[in-house]
Amino acid sequence: MIDKNLPRAVKQVVIPPIKCQGIKTKLVKFILGSICWDGRGRWIEPFLGSGVVLFNVQPQRALINDINPYIIQLYQMLYNRNLSPEQVRKYLTAEGKKLFLKGEEYYYLVRERFNKSGDPLDFIFLNRSCFNGIIRFNSKGEFNVPFCRKPDRFRPAYITKIVNQISQIYKIMQGKQWEFRIGDWRECLQDVTADDFVYLDPPYIGRHTDYYQQWSENDAAELARVAQNLPCGFALSMWKENKYRCNQHIANYWGGLAERTFHHFYHVGSTENLRNSMEEALLIKPGYEAVFIETPRRVKPAQLVLTLHG
Repeated sequence: MIDKNLPRAVKQVVIPPIKCQGIKTKLVKFILGSICWDGRGRWIEPFLGSGVVLFNVQPQRALINDINPYIIQLYQMLYNRNLSPEQVRKYLTAEGKKLFLKGEEYYYLVRERFNKSGDPLDFIFLNRSCFNGIIRFNSKGEFNVPFCRKPDRFRPAYITKIVNQISQIYKIMQGKQWEFRIGDWRECLQDVTADDFVYLDPPYIGRHTDYYQQWSENDAAELARVAQNLPCGFALSMWKENKYRCNQHIANYWGGLAERTFHHFYHVGSTENLRNSMEEALLIKPGYEAVFIETPRRVKPAQLVLTLHG
């Protein structure tokens, strides 16, 4: 049984079936090891994205929101058992054969079909066969990422990999009290209680564009104001610095918080300058940060011991 409290060591990261720019797969261990939360309330994510943090926290109660309806609809269908891993396998096997035979033309046929129907299976297909795993929509709300130019994308081993990812979160969701919402982040934060914990992973100022809707400096400033008036603990993921520049947004709007940093490399991005070494910041409400203490000599240097704040 998974311990619902944080901080927690993660031995093996749960990988979600959906990829997107800014996915936190490499940061999960860092995030879950940096936050203090007793698990009594709800885990709240106003910006779900791929869901990788949620699926590794595995809270008993959660409020899950995203402005992108297709991500929420897919995960809600899995949660409600209206879509099974075997249905996904059957679909990808059939559609993968068509892609192999018809190539790029078939990818764009599916993209056109998805933009009319919003089918969650088509969404999986596009997400795993589009260019560099990007989720991007135009001003009309249409998915507009080009083909990855790999007609043999859905080989049996790759389909099995995706189905196994879906099967894992399918099991994780069992017995949980999770509420799914599609909409504005503000509504998601209206009924927060002191026992809840809010994890914020908004679009990154200066990096992500056209994920589903535009994200402005005003939006980011409002989020900072609302978050810092919440009655519960919260943590914000935000890029801090890369080789080109520093993110002034942190200093301007998120001062006075506990900060943890992590260096990693972005492989997902629409252009080369979005795929480089990055220092990520995790900004945590004081009193909810895990404190790193000096490692005893008999413990390997790579290991860190965590203790609760206060």
